[in-house]
Amino acid sequence: MKLRITTLDGDGVGPEVTREAVRVLRTVASLHGHEFTFDPRLIGAAALKQTGSPLPTATLDACLAGDAVLLGAVGSPEFDSRKPAERPEAGLLLLRRALGGYANLRPAISYDAIAAASPLRPEIAAGANILIVRELLGGLYFGEPRGMSSENGNSVAVNTMTYSVPEIERVARVAFEAALKRGRKLTSVDKANVLETSQLWRTTVSRVGRDYPTVSLDHMYVDACAMHLMTNPRRFDVLLTENLFGDILSDEAAVITGSLGMLASATIGGDVDLYEPVHGSAPDIAGCGIANPLGAIASAALLLRYSGGLEREAEEIEEAIESVLNDGYRTPDIAAGGSGYVASTSEIGARVADAVAEIADVRHAYHAV
Repeated sequence: MKLRITTLDGDGVGPEVTREAVRVLRTVASLHGHEFTFDPRLIGAAALKQTGSPLPTATLDACLAGDAVLLGAVGSPEFDSRKPAERPEAGLLLLRRALGGYANLRPAISYDAIAAASPLRPEIAAGANILIVRELLGGLYFGEPRGMSSENGNSVAVNTMTYSVPEIERVARVAFEAALKRGRKLTSVDKANVLETSQLWRTTVSRVGRDYPTVSLDHMYVDACAMHLMTNPRRFDVLLTENLFGDILSDEAAVITGSLGMLASATIGGDVDLYEPVHGSAPDIAGCGIANPLGAIASAALLLRYSGGLEREAEEIEEAIESVLNDGYRTPDIAAGGSGYVASTSEIGARVADAVAEIADVRHAYHAV
């Protein structure tokens, strides 16, 4: 397998976690005889400082020419006072739209080894394994009109939530297809009691659901879903929702895992798929060597699964992450109660790479027998 991967380190801890994800991908390539080439480019604050644009043309061209994009993080407080279009985050929104990925997949898994890192009681979070499917190109983040103005001497801000049937249908099918490969249960999240967009969402998802008779479909208001995520997360298998609700709920789901640093994501459905950890740039800990790289490494596993069709290799990375956690290695964000050995970002990356090699060797020996 040959894969051309555009790497966008981005800002803050982005370069640190991306480095470890690339390390693991190089290990996989070496073990299985694949050829992965990496093309590093600028985005976000790093790009603004060097080029004046949060998404330089050269970066976008490289992303569109590759097979997949691996992103670290975007954002820097020094640009917070600028207009939205001049901030680092504008580069990410432009990139998402240009790549065309409309379905954002965000797994949230409770690992037994770090159950103590979650503020939820172990009997609540234990065994939770949720896939959140978030629509990514519609809703309030992209709807028009939007902006700020002045009326009668008062500042007024407007954002518009807009969805069409085709937008809802295509992401719904991604969620139903994912449910077929998991527990065959899908919960669609909306606010249909007050929002017309949600009423259209519910009607469309229900219609699409008739094409998947073996998948159990239920609907839930977003406020109720937020509560159930914290009180009974095991009731969920696949969660489907629109852009804003998905952004909030997937960050809330980090409580189940113990840290935002554990969450991976894949944005699929466009010309080129985008993979990134869910956490932000965390400028307060950038350069300290304590950022959690497991979300970025898990994102690399998703890259192999969805862009490379390399299911075995993706599973080896995911098994390696769990193995490293079971062996007691932790970054500070998941070292609750002083359990385990507190390791640096690079140490965790090296441990996962070593575990991938061990798992691959065991599988090879088994199949050889």
